[in-house]
Amino acid sequence: LPTQCWVGPHHSAVITGIARAGIQALIDLCVDKSPRGRTGMLRDNPQVQESVGRAETMLNAGRSYRNEVIRDMWNTVVRGEAPTIVQKARGRLASSFAGDCARQAMDLMYRAGGSTSFKTDSRLAECWRDLQTVSQTVNVMPEWYPIGGRAIMGMDPGPRLR
Repeated sequence: LPTQCWVGPHHSAVITGIARAGIQALIDLCVDKSPRGRTGMLRDNPQVQESVGRAETMLNAGRSYRNEVIRDMWNTVVRGEAPTIVQKARGRLASSFAGDCARQAMDLMYRAGGSTSFKTDSRLAECWRDLQTVSQTVNVMPEWYPIGGRAIMGMDPGPRLR
């Protein structure tokens, strides 16, 4: 695969892995945390339950799209063909989208964790910070959306995709 085909998905895999760890960190926190001034555990809160459900769905939607695009490119290479510019664009779009989904999922987990989320020793804080750091890489930035859009529309996407 050409570099343009694997570097974006590679970075988005790191981001989605961190988001997966963030979801698990909130689940682990929910078992032990009883929010101040409330009765019951954090896991009993319907908003927290919804946040976990939404985060799970968002994360898996991004990962599934990315995986399907990679599978399509890989099958092209296995046939002995070079990936098309549109396939390369979709790889970058899928990478950015997976990163966006991971960020949204992690934000839900961070918010649901309450004040525990920003404590220095919190696993949620660690996941949130790590995800924000990795998502700043140019390989998954939103700038890939117009580049990909140009390629899909049959326009010159510019030198970064060629």
